[in-house]
Amino acid sequence: MSDEALHKLAALAGVEPNYLSLTGQIVDVSDDTRRAVLRAMGIAAGDPDDVAASLSDIAPLPLAAMEPPEGVSCFVPDWLRDERVWGIACQLYGLRSKRNWGIGDFADLARFAEIAAEAGADFVGVNPLHALFFAAPEHCSPFSPSTRDFLNPLYIAIDHAPSFEGMEDVFAPPPDVQEIGEHTGLVDYRTVGKRKAKALQMLFRIFQERAADADRDEFARFVAVRGRPLYLHALYEALSEAMVRNGHSANWHGWPEEYLHPDSDSVGAFAEEQPELISFHAWLQWLADRQLGAAKARARDAGMRIGLYLDLAVGVVPDGSATWADRTLVVPGSRIGAPPDYFNAHGQDWGLAPLAPAALATRNLQPYRHSIDAVLSHAGALRIDHAMSLYRLFWIPETFAPIEGAYVRYPFHDMLRALAEVSQARRSIVIGEDLGVVPEGFRDVMRATEIQSYRVFFFETKDDLFLHPDAYPREALACIATHDLPTLAGWWGAHDIAVRTAIGMLDKSAGEPALAERAHLRRRMLGLLNDCGLLPDEMGPVMRADSEAPQDLPESVSVALHHLMAQTPSRLFVVQADDLVGSQEQINIPGTTDEHPNWRRKLPVALEALPEHPLFCAITEALREERPKPG
Repeated sequence: MSDEALHKLAALAGVEPNYLSLTGQIVDVSDDTRRAVLRAMGIAAGDPDDVAASLSDIAPLPLAAMEPPEGVSCFVPDWLRDERVWGIACQLYGLRSKRNWGIGDFADLARFAEIAAEAGADFVGVNPLHALFFAAPEHCSPFSPSTRDFLNPLYIAIDHAPSFEGMEDVFAPPPDVQEIGEHTGLVDYRTVGKRKAKALQMLFRIFQERAADADRDEFARFVAVRGRPLYLHALYEALSEAMVRNGHSANWHGWPEEYLHPDSDSVGAFAEEQPELISFHAWLQWLADRQLGAAKARARDAGMRIGLYLDLAVGVVPDGSATWADRTLVVPGSRIGAPPDYFNAHGQDWGLAPLAPAALATRNLQPYRHSIDAVLSHAGALRIDHAMSLYRLFWIPETFAPIEGAYVRYPFHDMLRALAEVSQARRSIVIGEDLGVVPEGFRDVMRATEIQSYRVFFFETKDDLFLHPDAYPREALACIATHDLPTLAGWWGAHDIAVRTAIGMLDKSAGEPALAERAHLRRRMLGLLNDCGLLPDEMGPVMRADSEAPQDLPESVSVALHHLMAQTPSRLFVVQADDLVGSQEQINIPGTTDEHPNWRRKLPVALEALPEHPLFCAITEALREERPKPG
């Protein structure tokens, strides 16, 4: 059997023969990678006989061409077709307030939305709110969820629980909890998680003893409606908690053999012994859902026309709640990531398990629909992380390096149809993060199906120049930076270069060229402001090279750039909360784990002081001028 047969089998399974890196290089996928990907899919391809047998048995996936399916369109409200609006994106865990327990919570989100609405915003965006690991809160990356179908209970506001009333003295935030992270500016997940878990367990016992009938009935309805998926998630969380107490990991790959399957005798015995613990974790999900719903309502009541703009992570970890409960959902022998590009010559391994394309097709995309609907139940808009996953994902077989991976196709039209149907049913806007390697024609399909593009100032360049605002598409969300990029102040002062050099990501010999390149880009940015009539007077000497640019970002430059980006024709513009207060520290540095405090950074300004912060007031005034609300 020739290599041609192996290649045909791989193609029928959706494995692409090569990939195009951002450097323009076409990289051929090796036969070893093809075999490994097929093996992960459960398709035998170890030798010619295996390939021949698999060719005779394989059911080809419904792979569609790069064109929009007829009649498929995501929701866009009529009023938005001819208007332009703006919003603010924040990291929920990083919100500070006098009443929270060392981590931002759903009540903080509601108040943040009210502050943003008062400033003229029509939406507030947040990091993914998916469930992580309640028994191991230090696993804090919101883009590495245990499941995308449920919420992270650490965001529950203790003082907004139904059993809190009358217990203010008992459940006042302990002074040391209030002080956690105040000096470092970081969330101490381990300590905060332990304290909040203890308080929530006490509140649950009080709820059981004296909850109002209406609250009991509401909880019972939630459990009934969410059904077996909720039960399995609560069972997993209860088991995870018990396993950690017994010295095992919170993730099921580290559990004893007899607990690895939800239908095992040992798991059944545990469920009979621990019904209250399972009920507790179901109660946490009810409480989180209820509080997120309240935040949505407060955002709309404050005058926001879109409200909450929530995030759907591209996948789940291979050893969390979702994969424990449903073994057919993902392909266990591969991870997803990205091929080599300008930013990472070795490619990226995101450590997430890819959804199984064949299982999705067989199950009519139901798991995917369910995950989207779980997020959109409280969202006026949805951001799809790595939107190209609708068409393909970059798989890295087990034991292989990212550079040895391959793209695997998904049932594209079916994925689009499922997304659009849920979007229309929930009347929620869809934004696709189309950054990185974007297949030819993909953005045309996005436009045709009303998936708004995601355009980042730092990436929108041509011929060594930043694009003029008029060049941005209307069907898009525009922004200056993202959580994976330096803040505007950090970029201006090259703080990110200093940080990457300090942690060894950037060789010291590359430091000077990087600083020279940043100085060049600063001048390009100032040149664009000048061309658009927005250059602050004090920057004139810098443009003429009569003086050096100041190390710290001038407020006038920040305001001018936000003015400029708000002038784009894009329907949506989002400003980062960190840029509204001039923060230099980057939220996340891709490719790092312990080297940098990713997903832990607190917003430097508390909610109580935010409406009066000078830079916040100046930038939001600029956005109101460029994108005023009608009436």
